[in-house]
This record gives sequence, structure tokens and C-alpha cells, in this order.
Amino acid sequence: MNAKRTEERLPSPWVSAVPLAVLTVLLYVVIRCFGGDAINGGSQIALLSAASVCVMLSIGIYRCRWAVLEEAIIDNIRASASAILILLLIGAIAGSWMVSGVVPTLICYGLHILHPSFFLVASCLICAGVSLMTGSSWTTIATIGVALMGIGQAMGFPEGWVAGAIISGAYFGDKISLLSDTTVLASSTVGVPVFTHIRYMLYTTVPSMLVALAVFAVAGLWLDHGTAEQTGLYADALRATFRISPWLLLVPLATGLLIARKLPAIVTLFAAAVFACVAMLAAQPGLVAQVAGVAETDFLSGFKGVLMTLFGPTSLATGSPVLDELVATRGMAGMLNTVWLIICAMCFGGVMTGSGMLRSLTAIFLRFVRRTFPAVASTVGAGIFFNLCTADQYISIILSGRLFRELYARRGLEERLLSRSVEDSATVCSVLVPWNSCGMTQATVLGVSTFVYMPYCVFNLVSPLMSLIVAAAGWKIRKNNNPVR
Repeated sequence: MNAKRTEERLPSPWVSAVPLAVLTVLLYVVIRCFGGDAINGGSQIALLSAASVCVMLSIGIYRCRWAVLEEAIIDNIRASASAILILLLIGAIAGSWMVSGVVPTLICYGLHILHPSFFLVASCLICAGVSLMTGSSWTTIATIGVALMGIGQAMGFPEGWVAGAIISGAYFGDKISLLSDTTVLASSTVGVPVFTHIRYMLYTTVPSMLVALAVFAVAGLWLDHGTAEQTGLYADALRATFRISPWLLLVPLATGLLIARKLPAIVTLFAAAVFACVAMLAAQPGLVAQVAGVAETDFLSGFKGVLMTLFGPTSLATGSPVLDELVATRGMAGMLNTVWLIICAMCFGGVMTGSGMLRSLTAIFLRFVRRTFPAVASTVGAGIFFNLCTADQYISIILSGRLFRELYARRGLEERLLSRSVEDSATVCSVLVPWNSCGMTQATVLGVSTFVYMPYCVFNLVSPLMSLIVAAAGWKIRKNNNPVR
């Protein structure tokens, strides 16, 4: 009887959709006004405004108590606390791995594998490696991606193919990187340990990448091209700025060993930052002094330079504007906009959950989703839909994860299946939407229209299809014999 009354008190699905509609409209206006800078505050205000609409409807129409909504907000923010700490550590690693020379060493060695016949494959792999080590597809595309774009155009490759290879590699690395904010966000929103989430994604991500590499390999041999002499200039600029040494590869190697031992993500990330700080002082003392603003490094200036690299922005002169942007880092401070966005999104998700509106919307899906494949298909479809209507991948990830979490629990499906399905759609498809913040940013950075590069983003196009194929085959998908009722 109580369960029946609870169901009767659920808000109407039409009313529940109003906050989502308000959020969609506000985000559309915000994206039109601020473009790729919407994450700097506009999206957060849109989320809080939509949350206030949800609160007013809940209290005004359904007499929901504010204490219930407030408790739901607190629970949501409490659940995201570890994700926020991880994001801050990611910012510290991004700065320390760059200034220490770890990432420049990887880039420098990677540039040597470029050959005109395999340029597209090499570009995809280089961007994948850089994105994997930095955890940022945006940074990869805006830096080494821009360089590769110029090289590819100089070789005579069509701009759509070059942009597609760059974006495919960057989003592959971003998707499975421990340092990626979207990876951490997707896993934490659903409540899956980040290592478990990454390992489970490999079943769909690796096959999608192999398909992309095969397509780029054939295209590279088939398309006309010239020479790739320009790559040596970037390698020389990196060597002139950083001390490039294979010994620096011990830092990612040691980090990989910690990951293999399945230590907690926070412990691994903290250790990775410490390793890089030691390498920074040993291999790049001149750069540490430059960051600290002094001529020579002593104990105090070294300590200051290391801390500034960890928590704040750094800018190093390489003699190349493209590489200057590549080696520039933001540290922990660079993650604050994402942290702010997560907190605001958790407020929106909290009031939607506490008011029962999220459950009301989920009930619609529960009526039609009975098996694994429809559940995954609905999740993938929702991720793409939210990218279209909210124009932001972060919000799409959060909304998809929160919307389907209860549905998967009721159907006895694993949470890691949900987090993977969200990443296979909301994360990788965002760059394919022209009015999405990702699509607008990459089109502007690469100088190629979204509609031009879209057909050649093979990894991004194949990923949601691969998710559906794996779900249909039932590969590595287990069901809980005691689903939530």
C-alpha cells in the first residue's frame, strides 16, 4: 500500500520534463553567447536556474519539503567528493608531467614515426598517446592536433581526413585515460570505481579504435601525399626547450605498475605527481627556475617552482607558438571550472532525484526496457540526445548516468555497463554535434567545419555502434540475480 502511495505521489512526467526543457533552452542560449567558454560559468548558471525551477515546481505543486531536496543535494555532492579530489590531482599531474619533460619526451619520440604513407595512422596514434597521458582531448587537439593539421595539409591530405584522424585519436586517449575528467565524471556519476570503468570500456573501445586505424591505414595508402619534413622542426623545438631522455619514461612506467597493482585511483595519481616532481627537479632544473621566476634553482626556488607547477598555470617559451600552447599547463586551478560544473550539476541532479522527477522520467523507460540490449540502446540514444539538446558533454554524461542508474538496478544490470554505455555515446559523440561546445571548439581550433570532419571521425562514429553490437552479443555482460525492486 505504501509503495502504491509513493508511486501516486510521483510528479507527472510532463511536469518532470519542464526542468529539463528549461535547462535545454538556457544551455542553447549560453552556448550561442559563450561558445566553448560556456564551461567557465554560463553552463553552471543554467544548471542552477533549472534546479530552481525544479524546486519551485516541487514545493509549489507537489508540496515537497525543502529539507528533502536539500538532503538529496548534499548526498549527491558527498558522492562526488572523491571525483573532485581526483580532478584536482589530475590537474597537478598535467602540470608536473609537462614541465618535467615526460610528455614532451613522448611527443618527441612519437613525431619520429611519422611517414607520409602512414601519416593518418600515425596522427591518430600520436594524438591517442598524448591524450592518454594528458587526459584531455581538447588540449591534444588544440596543440599537437593543430601541428598535425598543418603538416597534413602541407602533404596534400584532405582536411576532413586529417581532422578525423586527430579527433579519433584524441577522444580514444581521453576516453580510457585515468587523467580524463570525463572518464572520472562518468564513473563517479554512476558509482563505479574508475579502474573498473576503464577496464570494462576496453571491450568496446579497443575494437572501435582498431576499425578506425584500419580505415586510416587504407586511406593513407590510397590518398595522394607529399613529404613530412616539418615534423623535425617541432622535435627540434622540443629538444631545445626540454631535456629529452628515455629515463623520463620511467615516470609513466612506474605509474602503469601502480595501476596494474589496482591501487586506489587517488593513491596512484598522488604517486604519479610525486614521481614527476622528482623527475622535474632532476631533469629540468632550468625550467623549474623559470616557473619560479628566478635565475638559478636553490632549495626554496625549486620548492616554489614545483608547487607553482602543481597548483597554477605555467607558460614556457619554445620558439614555436603551436608548441608554446602545447607545453602550457593549468595545474589544479585549471580544474576548478569542471569542479564548479560538477557541483552545480549535482545540485540539479539532487533536486530532480529528491523531488521524484527523475524517477518519474525513468518510469517511462522501465515500461519498455525489459532486456539488456534495449537498456543499452536507450542509454546510447539518451547520451546522443542530451548532446543534441544540452550542447555540453559534461551535462550529457551526468544526465544520462543519473537517469538510467535506477533502471539498470531494477533490471539487474551492472553499473559498469551503464558507465560504459554513457561514455560510448555522451563522451565521444559530443564532438560530432556542430552546436555542442565540443563540436564548436574543435571546428574553430582545427579550422575545419564540423560537417566536413564528421564523416571521417571513424572512432567517434563506430563507438556507439560497437556498444550496441557488444550488448547484442552479450559479451562480458552479467546480470544480477537479485535486482532492486
